[in-house]
Amino acid sequence: MSIYNIPLETIQGRDAKTSDYEGKVLIIVNIASKCGFTPQYEGLEALYKKYQAQGLEILGFPSNQFAGQEPGDNAEVESFCQINYGVTFPLFAKTDVKGSAAHPLYKELIQAAPFQGFNTADAAGARFQAMFEQGMPQELTTDDVKWNFTKFLVDRQGQVVRRYESYETPASMTADIEKLL
Repeated sequence: MSIYNIPLETIQGRDAKTSDYEGKVLIIVNIASKCGFTPQYEGLEALYKKYQAQGLEILGFPSNQFAGQEPGDNAEVESFCQINYGVTFPLFAKTDVKGSAAHPLYKELIQAAPFQGFNTADAAGARFQAMFEQGMPQELTTDDVKWNFTKFLVDRQGQVVRRYESYETPASMTADIEKLL
């Protein structure tokens, strides 16, 4: 199943579609400005600068579905990303990334790469597992995006290759990205 031909809206309010990125390797990530993982913008931008010329695109989707950590409007989000992290990769309009109102792109991503659990051998994964078991156990039973900065890697044919949970850094994706480029 390919993710192409899904309508999008840029953070500036312009129409776009996933097929605008056909033939590219994609990282699709839900982002937030007030999250403990917000510094991942640095790692994402570093990947973008390193690999964009070889065909990598990063698509950032702000969402306020996780503890209200993206409260700003589209203009505020865009400004925050540029001023604080020098983000140059494409950003899109704030959207839902989980639940019944999830954007169609996220519905496709989740179906193609369901939740596989947190890697509890990793200290951050173990903390996430404990946090969810204690405060949101019902979330562990769904395939939905669990938190900000969940990343999906998509190959040049529009096939989802892998899902990376929030605590997995952009740098941890490097080997997989290089295989696809």
